[in-house]
Amino acid sequence: MTDKPSRVEEDHAFGFETRQLHAGQRPDPNTGARAVPIFQTTSYVFEDPESAAAYFNLQEYGNTYSRIMNPTVAVFEERVANLEGGAGAVAFASGIAAQAGALFTLLEPGDHVVSSAALYGGTVNQFKHWLRKMNVELTWVDPDDPSAWENAVRSNTKAFFGETIGNPAGNVLDIETLAGIAHSHELPLIVDNTFATPYLCRPIDWGADIVIHSATKFIGGHGTSIGGVVVEAGTFNWSNGRFGVVAEPSPAYHGLQFHETFGTYGYLMKLRAETLRDLGAALSPFNAFLFLQGLETLSLRMERHVSNALAVASFLEGHELASNVTYPGLPSSRYRPLADKYLPLGAGAVFSFDCAGGRDGGQDLIRGVSLWSHLANVGDAKSLIIHPASTTHRQLGDDELRAAGVGPGTVRLSVGTESVEDLIWDLQQGFALVAATAGAGSGRKAAAS
Repeated sequence: MTDKPSRVEEDHAFGFETRQLHAGQRPDPNTGARAVPIFQTTSYVFEDPESAAAYFNLQEYGNTYSRIMNPTVAVFEERVANLEGGAGAVAFASGIAAQAGALFTLLEPGDHVVSSAALYGGTVNQFKHWLRKMNVELTWVDPDDPSAWENAVRSNTKAFFGETIGNPAGNVLDIETLAGIAHSHELPLIVDNTFATPYLCRPIDWGADIVIHSATKFIGGHGTSIGGVVVEAGTFNWSNGRFGVVAEPSPAYHGLQFHETFGTYGYLMKLRAETLRDLGAALSPFNAFLFLQGLETLSLRMERHVSNALAVASFLEGHELASNVTYPGLPSSRYRPLADKYLPLGAGAVFSFDCAGGRDGGQDLIRGVSLWSHLANVGDAKSLIIHPASTTHRQLGDDELRAAGVGPGTVRLSVGTESVEDLIWDLQQGFALVAATAGAGSGRKAAAS
């Protein structure tokens, strides 16, 4: 569970709740500090010129500069990797930076990516614009149609990408099926597991090769810090002839072949030593410390998040001014079988619904609530609400909005850990304003227009 486990620890399988508190760290050997120290330093003193040269040549592993590695950040990386069941992890300054880093490490100009069309709006924008600037082609597919993924594969395809729980459409990715298709073409499956967290789902257990988190969300859990992390399973064969950018000699390290040299850790070493070094999107030690605090209560918070989310979704499903409630944990959801398979402890806490009255109705609902915070984030202990068509997904066209499951009246909720009775009461105040403004409340269920 730590860098130097005892024989007793090696023979014992620790539970998730224990590992979220202890993995990757022992009390500080110099001071005895139980909490992870914040190593707020830019750089580190070398023992001698020879060891310094060995560090920079990647012949020995050690701290050189905090843009590349830092002891506080390292504990966070090791803990997330442990919870996800991965070989290791590399942290970044944001979730979107982690995503860019994961792709940048394996892609070259002229490559092609197949991606779910039901993604977070920021990811859609990154893929549409940044990948085009890199001269990387992109094919959007219906995440629920395995044949669409199969048919989209080309000779230059380098990865499949999807989200465990789609944002905000609430679709559940069939990870095992897509991993099988990807692997049949010798491709990695990359899964954004932000909404599920490793407590609710571990995509690597189902065949995913790379897992990405926006730690800003449920991992941090309190809306205080921005960061991201990439976890790799360590099982994908990067030397299969399709990934020269990982397997072939690197001009940045005098011809070093990352996969041949580091084996299981080849991709991760390239991600850290080249991509993080050159993009510079380093996670600060203080934010890593705050994320470690969040991880310590992850399981406890997620239990409350998902129980509250199911109660709120059930309330909305029965409300006359709400329709198309996308929570995959509802018995009526088309994704309930996949949720039962991949998310047996709960189907997350972020979902959407369509408010009567279309765009005006959705915005009136937000005006009418006071406990739900109107802001562009998810995964906070506090409950959050937003109108995607005018905010997070504003840059998308009509077709892209429909593909992402966003309508004019769609409202996205991130259900927090408050008393659920208070959350429902506050939504009722919002619906009262919708009814008063639109003259609704006729007793029939209104669909978003």
